[in-house]
Amino acid sequence: MSRSPRLVLSAAVVATTLLLGAVPPAHAVAPTAGLPSAAGQKKKPVTTTAPQVRSCPLRFGVGTAGGPMASAELAAVGSLAGEAPSIVLSYKDFQQAPPIAELDAVRSRGATTLLTWEPWTWGGGTEQPAYSLDRITAGDHDEHLRRWGRDLAAWGHPVMLRFGHEMNGNWYPWAEGLNGNEAGDYAAAWRHVHDVLVAEGAGNVTWVWNPNVPYWGSTPLDGLYPGADYVDAVALDGYNWGASQSWSTWTAPEQLLGEGLTELRRIAPGKPVLVAETASAEAGGSKAEWNRRLVAYLAAQPDVTALVWFHLNKEVDWRINSSATSADALKQGLSLRPCPS
Repeated sequence: MSRSPRLVLSAAVVATTLLLGAVPPAHAVAPTAGLPSAAGQKKKPVTTTAPQVRSCPLRFGVGTAGGPMASAELAAVGSLAGEAPSIVLSYKDFQQAPPIAELDAVRSRGATTLLTWEPWTWGGGTEQPAYSLDRITAGDHDEHLRRWGRDLAAWGHPVMLRFGHEMNGNWYPWAEGLNGNEAGDYAAAWRHVHDVLVAEGAGNVTWVWNPNVPYWGSTPLDGLYPGADYVDAVALDGYNWGASQSWSTWTAPEQLLGEGLTELRRIAPGKPVLVAETASAEAGGSKAEWNRRLVAYLAAQPDVTALVWFHLNKEVDWRINSSATSADALKQGLSLRPCPS
């Protein structure tokens, strides 16, 4: 929970915070960029027994192609995992209004939204001067920020917000060294965005600071951290690309995430930790074994409070059910993780 005197959190947000739960330089297009909308797409109904939402030290979450409104997709994931996801990942750029209908849809499922807020226009590339970090800090987008703050405050329920995720990489225009951004600009922009939303009363927001797993050449995390008063939880994104690419090799979960988790604990001691995006390719090893190992590895660490699976067939087939053995293994791993009695 934030220690800032400017932010008075509701009891619901305190509870959410307590429950909160390697991509190399060649990763020029992150798996998170611009998820497609489900609007206008007809989905076949999924007949399944509604799985129970479990309340575990390690929460299970998911991001799907259709997003929070794609109820059939989310129900199918619940069937695959043996439990309904308690976190639903979503994405919005700076052209979009606060997604209140989506937040309502997730809340109606008994879950919490992990809302990715990307300061750019989707599809515009890494050079978008209108969204340079210094322009955000200078107030060029304050009208937009205030609208988000007002609407989220009026909505009033807990929501996790990760602004400008994977900022230590080189594939988004909010990275330092791209788009005219200089050292220190990211942390300054984060603090400005935080303060504008807080001034509008958005005390129901849990602020999630979310780098990519560190890799050779990535921006050091220390200079990107806005400070303990501005962050409620920290997170990592990381994918096992296996042998799917010419530059990639099979990477075990502890190899993929271990260094990043150590860095987060050093920079932000005592903060809850999420793995906000992860998945594995099939090529190069056993995805089933990787899935089981991932859940066991994260569940053994008390400060790691959430595992969010990127359930899309994108650069490779990241989905839980890219194979039957993959799906069975994740379901088994989740069923065996420790939960409160």
